[in-house]
Amino acid sequence: MTNLVVEVSRYLLILLIAIYTYYNFSFFSHKEERAKMRACRRQLICMFMIHFLAFLSIYVHTERLELVLFYGIQAAFFLVYILLYRFFYRNVSRILLNNTCMLLCVGFVMLTRLNPERAMRQFVIVAASAAVTFVIPYIIDRVWQLVEIPWIYGSLGLLLLLVVCIAGNTSYGAQLSLTVGGFSVQPSEFVKISFVFFVSAMFYRSTEFKTVAVTTAAAAAHVLILVLSKDLGGALIFFVSYLTMLFIATSNWLYLGSGALGGAAASVAAYHLFSHVQRRVKAWRDPWADVDNTGYQIAQALFAVGTGGFFGMGLYQGMPEKIPVVEKDFIFAAISEELGGIFGVCLILICLGCFLQFMLIAVNMQAMFYKLIAFGLGIVYITQVFLAVGGVIKFIPSTGVTLPFISYGGSSMVSTFLLFQIVQGLYILKRNEEDEDEEEQAESESK
Repeated sequence: MTNLVVEVSRYLLILLIAIYTYYNFSFFSHKEERAKMRACRRQLICMFMIHFLAFLSIYVHTERLELVLFYGIQAAFFLVYILLYRFFYRNVSRILLNNTCMLLCVGFVMLTRLNPERAMRQFVIVAASAAVTFVIPYIIDRVWQLVEIPWIYGSLGLLLLLVVCIAGNTSYGAQLSLTVGGFSVQPSEFVKISFVFFVSAMFYRSTEFKTVAVTTAAAAAHVLILVLSKDLGGALIFFVSYLTMLFIATSNWLYLGSGALGGAAASVAAYHLFSHVQRRVKAWRDPWADVDNTGYQIAQALFAVGTGGFFGMGLYQGMPEKIPVVEKDFIFAAISEELGGIFGVCLILICLGCFLQFMLIAVNMQAMFYKLIAFGLGIVYITQVFLAVGGVIKFIPSTGVTLPFISYGGSSMVSTFLLFQIVQGLYILKRNEEDEDEEEQAESESK
């Protein structure tokens, strides 16, 4: 019976996420609102079926009744969260809301399979994050004064990063976190959001050379502190987001080219200056040369991805626990091994769908401040996805970056909720303005 459930469910899971991914992109091709809503409803049906089938497989293997209860609580959370969001925010982006729940669903499934206790702790963090960030779209819609305090964003971000660099906890060779009241917090996850607000506010004020120079100096200070803390993944996210935001604000190819050359030179310098960078690059270039030490993690990840093939081994049929830190940095390897390469590709496409929606929102915003926020946060998000997946499949050296909404980690989860809710707020703001314009036009025509 167990083998039958595993075999049937693994193919159904792939079919369902493929259908979900299809609707994820067909949503953008529909012009009528009714057709878009129909696509979103079908997405939700697929998501809830994926959730049910995955936890059915988990229960068949574990026979733990508390996991059945855990599944029920998760399903109730998704349903209530979606309904409340649509009730309080009439103009919500349903595609972003659906994708948020879909990515959380996959994260819960894999974490429950890997470590049920951590999955339960993650759920508490998710529920708290969802509740706390629920009001952010309301704030974005009403507080234009956010543009007036750029140096508060910049100064606070630099201060937090500096404190971590001096007194932070060391994890896997990098200083990443602070312990506050018994809880470990990774400030860089939140500073990347304040950094986007800082850059957006500065370039909203002016794009003259003096402003660009001052903003670039502040951005370089952020990146330098992260490099000194050995948080190379975070440094790369800050660098890429700033360079692209600078180009969008100024349309200056010289800035883009100079920044790219400067970044390349800094990467070479970091390789020669920091031994941990050299170890990661060597492990990336040839993990088999030291497979029992520096290359062990990436080698096990590659074994997992290769073993899973297109259709996966099925839940509990692989050995993802052999990968160090699999719940965090390398969770994509566990997904590829047990749910399959097709499932993994669909997951990446769902992330790309989120990024596409971010870019569409950025294009439609009229105020440069809001446009740059949506664009900057979109770049932060997709760069993090690229680093997380690229490190697992050996496309790039591992940077220790988590996969948003899926990997285990409290700070990453809260910051990703903040990021998505800010973009939701911008979308709702734009839609509300359009509705008001239509109402005013209708009133003027009636007179």
